[in-house]
Order: sequence, then structure tokens, then C-alpha cells
Amino acid sequence: MLVLLAFRVDDKITVYIIGDSTAANKTANVYPETGWGMALASFFKGNSVVVDNRALNGKSTASFRAAKDSKTGVITDNWQPVLSHLVPGDYVFIEFGHNDEKVEKPGVGTSLAEFAANLSRYVNEARSRKAIPALLTPIVRRNFQSGVLTDTHGGYPGVVRRVADSLHVPLIDMQLKTEKLLTGLGDTASVKLFNYVPAGHKNYPQGIKDDTHLSPEGAKQMAGLVAQGIAELKLPLIKFLAK
Repeated sequence: MLVLLAFRVDDKITVYIIGDSTAANKTANVYPETGWGMALASFFKGNSVVVDNRALNGKSTASFRAAKDSKTGVITDNWQPVLSHLVPGDYVFIEFGHNDEKVEKPGVGTSLAEFAANLSRYVNEARSRKAIPALLTPIVRRNFQSGVLTDTHGGYPGVVRRVADSLHVPLIDMQLKTEKLLTGLGDTASVKLFNYVPAGHKNYPQGIKDDTHLSPEGAKQMAGLVAQGIAELKLPLIKFLAK
């Protein structure tokens, strides 16, 4: 049984996103690369919901809250500012995995056990502020082998599912949703969802073929799947979704 806390109706609801580069806001110098978090607000009607996208490039469940600058040695905690601003009825959408998998990177990669512990800590700390956490499995990479979409995330999505189940957290299974989307499109047609840019673009003079990060169209479709998940879970946010 999912645990949902009291829903605030007398003020705007903030949906915070914490995660990695697949969701993060992007600067103009990497356009057309786009994070799905940039598109989520368009799926809500009116002005009752504010999407505050705190996802950041390269972050894992570990480095989002304890990132050490290689030059200065200063440790930055990107979670504490979110936690300190949470009020009852806010949401925290948590999507990590792409960088936790990089176990060869100290301070970034996490073991499956560490990943589970870190996710649980985010959930429990959000709840301590009477906010509503939701867990999202990582979106798939576009990795077709002989025409078949092949997983790259190993055991990490399964950990997200188990934490969601054990702590009774709403789960939006973005891995399964995006796997279905890409498989339906196929190898060639799915390119449009990712940051593929021909040579000559001002930001990518040599061109780029990026099967991890999204195009504007990809970000819109991924955000649409998040909105679909909100509706399927019947989260109180459903009343604010655009038709």
C-alpha cells in the first residue's frame, strides 16, 4: 500500500526533480540536448504546480549530496537546499541510476546495496518534511543490438523497484515505459528521441550521436511518460494534469 501524505490545497505545489543529466536543465551551449525535466511543466494545467528541476549532469545518488570539487576540494550538497525548502504536500521525483552504475568512478558509482541505501535515505528524509517522494527507474539508453533494444542498466532498476515496494513509495517505471517506446519505434525511428546532430551545428561542429541524452522531442515524450505514470498511480497531482 502506497504511503501518501496530506495534500496541500491552499498554495502552489512544488514538484522537485532530483536526478542526473537525462532529466537536468540544459544550457544553450549544448542545445538541442534537452532533459525531460525541462518539459514536465507543460503537462500541468494552470499555475497550481511548479516544477523545480534540480537534476544535474553527472550526478548519482552519492554525488548529488556529496560532490567534491577536484580543484578546490570543496564538497557540495545539492540535496540539502531541496530538503530545507520542502513543505508538506510537495513532491520529490527521484531518478538516478545512469551514473551510479559507474562503479569505477570514486564518489560517483555505487554498489547495488549503496544505491538502495541512498534511495531509502532520500525517501525517508523527504517524508520527514511531510513531502511525497516518488521513485523513477532510469530511462533506457538507445542500445539496439541486431535490431533488439538491449539493457545497459544491470541490476539498478530492480533496486529502485525493491526500495519502492519495501518503503511503499509511488513508482514510475521509466525503464519499462521507455523500453516499450523505443522498441515500438525501432532502431532507426528512435534516433529522433536522442541528441543526434549532424556536423555543422554551432554547438557540435563535428556532429554528435548520443544514445543517452535526449532531443527536445525525446524530452517531451519522456516527460509525457512521467505524466502518464502520475495518472496511473492516481497521485493527487492528477487533478492538475492537462487533458
